[in-house]
Amino acid sequence: MQPLLFLLIFVLFQEDEAGKIIGGREARPNSHPYMAFLLIQSPEGLSACGGFLVREDFVLTAGHCFGSSINVTLGAHNIRRQEGTQQHITVLRAIRHPDYNPPPVIQNDIMLLQLRSRARRSRAVKPVALPQATKRVQPGALCTVAGWGLVSQRRGTNVLQEVKLRVQTDQTCANRFQFYNSQTQICVGNPRERKSAFKGDSGGPLVCNNVAQGIVSYGSSSGNPPAVFTRIQSFMPWIKRTMRRLSSSKEDSKLDSKQGPGHPSKFKSNETLTRQKLSLLKEDN
Repeated sequence: MQPLLFLLIFVLFQEDEAGKIIGGREARPNSHPYMAFLLIQSPEGLSACGGFLVREDFVLTAGHCFGSSINVTLGAHNIRRQEGTQQHITVLRAIRHPDYNPPPVIQNDIMLLQLRSRARRSRAVKPVALPQATKRVQPGALCTVAGWGLVSQRRGTNVLQEVKLRVQTDQTCANRFQFYNSQTQICVGNPRERKSAFKGDSGGPLVCNNVAQGIVSYGSSSGNPPAVFTRIQSFMPWIKRTMRRLSSSKEDSKLDSKQGPGHPSKFKSNETLTRQKLSLLKEDN
């Protein structure tokens, strides 16, 4: 069981931890305007995840994409270029689900990021719709996953990749993953096809009929499908309640290592650090 996250070392992706969309293709620029690229600072170093805009001031991602500071890039196609469509926003608070369980038993793998400033809507930056709390995505549904990373074991890409994947029966993942939970997780990717989300695509959305139904969570170490996605529909009451509470709250909360995973961790603004981190991804002229 592998969380689908990768580490960045300077401007290079580590080969054994790098992210990729397997069997996909380059997305048309700004065809997924909800996509977010997350740079995450943690004691282990600098890492990256995907995420997606669900409101002008909130991004949704995987719970295992947590860090001591998180910077969000919206409106990007090539993450190593300074594109006019890009918006760089620091995270004010990161709120993991209170019942988040880390590897090896990954459960409730979902996190809300409250942005320090609201995103500006444009053709390249728009929120994606979320599902109804009572409507489950069904096996056989054809959905899209997008992310940045490698396209093969040794060939990298800096542009957004996309792949179409089918939702599988719960039994398909129950046969493969010991801790698969059909109530809170979705099984995605045909085992007979070499198409999947893999390491580095963590936190990105599974979009079915223009609705974000899942969040890339974990898969096999080989990258062979299926992979496990967090079932957003199961968490809609928590998502709505948390966004409402944080939107109305004016009280600051300090980051404390003793806080539970669901406690809103407030990050200090550091625009200089943000620029330094983003400079790691710039192309040499």
